[in-house]
Amino acid sequence: MLIDHIETFLDLCETRNFNRTADRLGLTQSTVSARISALEKTLEARLFNRSRSGTELTTEGLRFEPHARAMRHGWAEARNATRFAGTRVVSIRIGIQHDLIDRRISDLIANFRAALPDTAFFFEADYSNQMCSDLISGAADLAILFSPRQHPDLHYETIGEIAYRMVTTETDQLVEVTPERYILANFSPAFAHAHAALHPGLAEAPLSIGQNAAIAGMLLSLGGTAYVLKQAADELVSEGKCRFVPDAPPISQTVYAAINMRNRHRNAFRRLIRILRDSFFPAPGRR
Repeated sequence: MLIDHIETFLDLCETRNFNRTADRLGLTQSTVSARISALEKTLEARLFNRSRSGTELTTEGLRFEPHARAMRHGWAEARNATRFAGTRVVSIRIGIQHDLIDRRISDLIANFRAALPDTAFFFEADYSNQMCSDLISGAADLAILFSPRQHPDLHYETIGEIAYRMVTTETDQLVEVTPERYILANFSPAFAHAHAALHPGLAEAPLSIGQNAAIAGMLLSLGGTAYVLKQAADELVSEGKCRFVPDAPPISQTVYAAINMRNRHRNAFRRLIRILRDSFFPAPGRR
């Protein structure tokens, strides 16, 4: 289908490399070349200049790129519109960062449904990079994530901030925490940067995990020290399974709402983003 040619063209716009696009799309290099050639033949225009120094968009390719993005998004919207959503008029697919799936998710879903009662909601836990790709392709409509990926089709808004606390099964002093008994959290690039600035001596820990629940489980099964979500840290400490490392500062993580640029001013998405912002920054008396 032509949409396959459009997808290939847009990926090549990012990679500027036929082999990399083939790897990313799970195709052979010859298939990528054949799709681009077919698209160029259909358009009666050359889209890329190929040389030993690399692959660059032609003037015609630069002009075609925004139209190709619009075509891909339109196709995704048409495909989503024909998917089964029961008796609901509209469906919205929402990606949410793994670590946030337990964070007042029931209340969030209830608020979404109350705001848009004729809408079917499909939630899926995922990681930031994949959610950004899904928004670009139209496979998702809204994402709640940690790590924005800069792209002309994506719009981000800050909706709140969460905190991680260091807890331990072994010591009460940060100076006694060693890399060998430390579980290095890898929640996002922003978290990793803040952690490296605060604790450069723990950056070489041999064990690293990128999911809060997995880290909490490792602490309970193997012991040691790690950063976990504040809510999880409070629970572990209150249950007597861990204790805080009092001289280890909390690390904050910004949370973003992401949508395709085409939906930036649509009323339904503005309402959902307001609900998200209220969820992470609740009004006084709701904390």
